[in-house]
Amino acid sequence: QVALVESGGGLVQAGGSLRLSCAASGRTFSSYAMGWFQQAPGKEREFVAAISRGGGITDYADSVKGRFTISRDNAKNTVYLQMNSLKPEDTAVYYCAAGGKYWGGRLTDEYDYWGQGTQVTVAS
Repeated sequence: QVALVESGGGLVQAGGSLRLSCAASGRTFSSYAMGWFQQAPGKEREFVAAISRGGGITDYADSVKGRFTISRDNAKNTVYLQMNSLKPEDTAVYYCAAGGKYWGGRLTDEYDYWGQGTQVTVAS
């Protein structure tokens, strides 16, 4: 089993920035594409960003393109989500996920392992 632990969430003002981190256990981190998803109360878990196993391919939801950047450091078994120009509608629990598809994917069922989530709240 792969354990994923998110950190970096918090309360920020609109226009501010946060960097989320997701630390993975094990020595096979580079075998997994990684994704970030968001879930607000009463809503489905939605795709935010994904990164391929080696980090060469990234994908973003339209709502975050130009504002968020996903990256990974395989030597540290960590994936990051740099969140800039935050908006109140970005408020959600953010989950990282690990999966077997090399490009990441936009669907929750494309991923095998999930973290517990970290709350991001953007105040206006």
